[in-house]
Amino acid sequence: MYRNLLILAVLLSLGACSDKNSVRDGRTEKEPLLNHLKNETSPYLLQHADNPVDWYPWGEEALERARTEDKPILLSIGYAACHWCHVMEHESFENEEIAALMNANFICIKVDREERPDLDQLYMTFVQMATGSGGWPMTVFMTPEQKPYFGGTYFPPEDRYGRPGFKKLLTIMADVYHNRKDELARNINRLDEAFERMTRATRLSAGLPGYDVLEKSVRLLAEQYEPRFGGIGRAPKFPAVQVFDLFLHEYARTGEDSLLDRVTHTLRNMAHGGIYDQLGGGFARYSTDDRWLVPHFEKMLYDNALLAPLYLDAFLITTDSFYLEVAEDILRFTANELTGPEGQFYSSLDADSEGGEGTFYIWSKEEIMQALGREEGALFCKYFGVSSMGNFEGRNILHVAAPADSLAEKYNMSPARLRDIINRGREKLLRLREERQRPALDDKALTAWNALMLSAYARVYQVTRKEAYARVIRRNADFLLTHLYGDEGLKRSYKNGEARIDAFMEDYAYLIAALLDAYEALFDEHWLQKALTLAEEVGEYFSDGTGGYYTTSAHGEQLYQRLRVEGDQSVPSPTGVMLKNNLRLYGFSGQTLFLDEAEKTLKRYGQQFAANPYGYASYLTALDFYLQKPFEILLIADEDPPKIFLHEIFRTYIPNKLLMYREEGRATVLTPELLEGRRAVDGQATAYVCRDGACSLPVTRPAELAEMLRR
Repeated sequence: MYRNLLILAVLLSLGACSDKNSVRDGRTEKEPLLNHLKNETSPYLLQHADNPVDWYPWGEEALERARTEDKPILLSIGYAACHWCHVMEHESFENEEIAALMNANFICIKVDREERPDLDQLYMTFVQMATGSGGWPMTVFMTPEQKPYFGGTYFPPEDRYGRPGFKKLLTIMADVYHNRKDELARNINRLDEAFERMTRATRLSAGLPGYDVLEKSVRLLAEQYEPRFGGIGRAPKFPAVQVFDLFLHEYARTGEDSLLDRVTHTLRNMAHGGIYDQLGGGFARYSTDDRWLVPHFEKMLYDNALLAPLYLDAFLITTDSFYLEVAEDILRFTANELTGPEGQFYSSLDADSEGGEGTFYIWSKEEIMQALGREEGALFCKYFGVSSMGNFEGRNILHVAAPADSLAEKYNMSPARLRDIINRGREKLLRLREERQRPALDDKALTAWNALMLSAYARVYQVTRKEAYARVIRRNADFLLTHLYGDEGLKRSYKNGEARIDAFMEDYAYLIAALLDAYEALFDEHWLQKALTLAEEVGEYFSDGTGGYYTTSAHGEQLYQRLRVEGDQSVPSPTGVMLKNNLRLYGFSGQTLFLDEAEKTLKRYGQQFAANPYGYASYLTALDFYLQKPFEILLIADEDPPKIFLHEIFRTYIPNKLLMYREEGRATVLTPELLEGRRAVDGQATAYVCRDGACSLPVTRPAELAEMLRR
């Protein structure tokens, strides 16, 4: 109802606004342009520091000015790697005439959505309620009390694409605020009611969800699978990591081959597609087409952090080295392009360079032939689908277009020789590409996204045992716990030696998960203790008492609405992650409060799982963990963790497990019940496996442990 009424009011405004005398025209009323973003650290905000728009960062200074001058607020939200954000900046925010209108009639605020997910969530929710869709750049008009009254995404400067021109919209929105107060108040009252209904606590279900809910949810998701090229649904296609992770969990439980086939089919097509950088590694954010060919070219840290463990799990199940190579290639890309000197991971690489989207990544056939020579260039072009016409704006996005074996057979050469040619070509083109203008780097470090990549490194190290990965784990964990967690609590963002912005629920949830993953990789109990402390803070700052969690801390800035953080998006829901965190922490510590909190979350959201399994896939993998009862594996030795056991544990896909190590004779925070009476046998490294309250006899041979884990 709110959506229809709001759109009706705006459409009336678009057609009826003629009282231009009520709107101050910045072309005749000059004001000094003092852009307040110059002292910010966010690369996105700094991109706008030289705009003629008098941008403010979000904060009390801007809000107080809006109240004092009785001006509406124009809130613009985007992020550094966003192509259409750059387009709107160039068309409108660098336009002197449009900037003058903005400055004269609004208090203009710029927000980096990556720094402030709370503001992004709140006003994106409004835009989606009002228009039925959302995206970035996001444009919202609101009162000085932060109550929105109109919003959308990209607006062209003049009427175009069926959208009102931004210049016209500015005039209308100022008129609505100053001259249509009754209409404005009615719409805001309806907005208040809509938010109140949406944020009302869900009643807990009578019982916990069971296997029937899990199975129904997986069936519904399987029906959404796109069988030709893989993925969930049609273009634009996102990786949908949480869904495919759930499929692998269910495959492990049921042995249903079709679930595994959906995952491997998708992962192989993605890695062969243009969404994957065939030269430098790393995945772009999503594909604009069904074939995974044409990406939205920005590369985000979080996408790559989530995809590496998924490829790793596909390797563990299939033993096909292709998937492990992709997982490690993602880490190579991260090390080369998204890693800072203090052990931090940077946020993203821009979609644009040299004024165009994807310019850094695309090639003409002539460039390739000139670089590689006639014979090897022709083979390279066949393999990567390169043509004179191109597949993207007259040039070529590299993608694997022909199977290597069949191409080698066609040209009467060995597959090994073809691989050599392809690899030499990659290296030559990569060197040439480095001479181009690189996409801009967003070099802020976000706690949540760093934690996701820390988990990825921990998972890949568990399998490969490569010391280089162990060094990255130690450096990044130390960076997070030293620079972003201290006396003032956990912070969200770090750049130029400064940590800023109080952390949000996703920062806490992902960091707890990463510390648990890092503990299971290197067995540093300091990380386990920090995870327990952070979990206590989550209960104090974010819990709603019914199994749900708010985006913002109870002790942080209070916005117009305090929303819960619920469904999966491009990243898993912090609530879904915290659900599994609580189950893991219960297993590690034996503290029943974590189990109680997990069961409250399952009861609170259980009825929504089958209704919207795509949005609750991360919860469903946690439900599988809960229902299956994880293996609790305890290793005891006189000193270093016994590597002979670790190979058996980590080279097998066991999604539901807890791994604990105790050095004989040392104090530990691990659950006393599990440790009681358990010792190393005859001074040998010893393993115990417990499940659902029952524990095995001690074993000292890896083969015995492997047999128990197969049961």
